[in-house]
Amino acid sequence: MERRNDLGVTHVALPVIDVDRSAEFYARYAGMQVVHRRVDAATGHVVAWISDLTRPFVVVLLQAPPVSDGLKGLWSHLGIGVASREEVDRLVAEATAEGRTVFGPHDYGYPVGYWAYIADPDGHNLEVSFGQEVGFTVEQQR
Repeated sequence: MERRNDLGVTHVALPVIDVDRSAEFYARYAGMQVVHRRVDAATGHVVAWISDLTRPFVVVLLQAPPVSDGLKGLWSHLGIGVASREEVDRLVAEATAEGRTVFGPHDYGYPVGYWAYIADPDGHNLEVSFGQEVGFTVEQQR
């Protein structure tokens, strides 16, 4: 297999207390799966790369207890697009039923769309949205 150097943005890293618990959350709410997993030789902590397999981009889950920083607060978040408003509503209802912290859904119209935050097990915000046209907007700049 030929190896290539990655170009552009390749990942974002999130500190987490339990890599398996976080990987399960992102599988359920963001359609992501573990594509790489290892134990860091220097720290003994687990590291996992998760991806939705749509592009060469991963979220790196770094075992680093305690988690005191990350994608928290009103505006910090990791955003994913889903197929419909109904899917946003379904994920929000599921998260609410599980007792997760949820903010929204909100409809901000074009270009922001219909969105909500769902807090992951460590309090990082996952934005689930429908109607954002990030891909279209980026393509217009090429």
